[in-house]
Amino acid sequence: MKAERAHYQENYAETKSKGYTLRQYLTFIIPSLIGILLFLVPMSINGTVTIGLGVMADGMQNALGSSLPVILAGVLAVSGVVSLLASVAPASMMDKYPGVSTVFRVPPFWLTLRLVGGAFAVMTLMEWGPALIGHEFTGGVVLYDLLPVLAVWFLFASLFMPLLLEYGLMDFIGTLVRKVMQPLFKLPGRSSVDAMASWMGSGTVGVLLTTKQYEDGYYSKREAAVVATNFSIASIAFSLVIANVIGIEHRFVEFYFTVIVAGLAAAVICPRIPPLSWKKDTYYEPVGQKINEETPSDVSTFKWAVTQGVEKAQSVKSVQSVAVKGVRNVMDIWVGLLPLVMALGTVALIVAEFTPVFNILSAPLVPVLELLRLPEAEAAAPAMIVGFADMFLPAVIGSGIESELTRFVIGVLSLTQLIYMSEIGILLIRSKIPLTITELAVIFIQRTLITLPIAALMAHLFFF
Repeated sequence: MKAERAHYQENYAETKSKGYTLRQYLTFIIPSLIGILLFLVPMSINGTVTIGLGVMADGMQNALGSSLPVILAGVLAVSGVVSLLASVAPASMMDKYPGVSTVFRVPPFWLTLRLVGGAFAVMTLMEWGPALIGHEFTGGVVLYDLLPVLAVWFLFASLFMPLLLEYGLMDFIGTLVRKVMQPLFKLPGRSSVDAMASWMGSGTVGVLLTTKQYEDGYYSKREAAVVATNFSIASIAFSLVIANVIGIEHRFVEFYFTVIVAGLAAAVICPRIPPLSWKKDTYYEPVGQKINEETPSDVSTFKWAVTQGVEKAQSVKSVQSVAVKGVRNVMDIWVGLLPLVMALGTVALIVAEFTPVFNILSAPLVPVLELLRLPEAEAAAPAMIVGFADMFLPAVIGSGIESELTRFVIGVLSLTQLIYMSEIGILLIRSKIPLTITELAVIFIQRTLITLPIAALMAHLFFF
């Protein structure tokens, strides 16, 4: 790392001495502005707060309607079959088709999950097999509610994400806000863009951003793990949905303010304790460190931020190469990730809905809820931990609780726990970020223990 810093120091003078043409500035400014408009600028459409990317995703989802789950079931089935054929085919044959091999030739564990995901999707769509798999609260939720949203969001996010990553916006913002993010969260400044993309759009988009940044050498192992588990916050739009389902929409301002306070507290504490504090500040080995947000002493922060942004934009070889990279990302996610969501998401929901596992696991939480003076503690306890399976389940379970105070706290926790195995958890396990399912479970518990008393205290003191 010292050698890499010395390399950056040697290039300071060369970079500072460069003069840029109007065309070079526009190469940085125009794509970055479009990226900001698509990912980071909130807008209200029919009373719902969303972003430009969300408008496109909703438009596609509405246009395809009931045919989208059918399409996705077909994609998952094809993914499983083609992956099986590619995995059993001779290596000499697959070497002739490197693009196909990269996407479809996978280790046995991932192949099994692809086959299971494809089978679950077809069984749910055709209403075949055990009722547990295709039930409206298990496979039905994943195929008809979760997968369509993830598929269209990932489609547009993957296609347009280069506008944030390739043309200098992350470098520009990272340099500007480094002095805030580093001491407060022990993170580079560019992590603020991940948080904003999640806040305005989708937590899964934030994780996708973080994964790409890590694989490109802009986050260390520790930074990537911290950003993915603490800054992939649910969007304002989804928070409104949760508030409506759980019956506290009339208190949305107080509700979301509590989410922000509790979430910030967890983001400050969690990176400073194990397992996140144990992660090494080394970079993804195949690429190494590609980031330096330090500002030279004789240059203003803003000027250096612009310089960094323009320099990054000049590294883009062609628009076509960026577009090809986006299409490959879409293929990888649709073929590789969605079957895992279908397989593991369905299993998680079966456990949550039809077994007493979460009731048993939540029993130690009942005395804590009683200590915090939350009514209906025994009924509320399962809702406090079932979010590990899926982020929507706490609201569904909590909606039947009479106490508005308790429902308020459940709603806050459902948005601050962040680790949901049906989507974000699977995305992280499949990524190259060094996080295990055990570590994700520990972080989920930590975030629950940190944000629960904050949510309860604020609810008692200020709102009820």
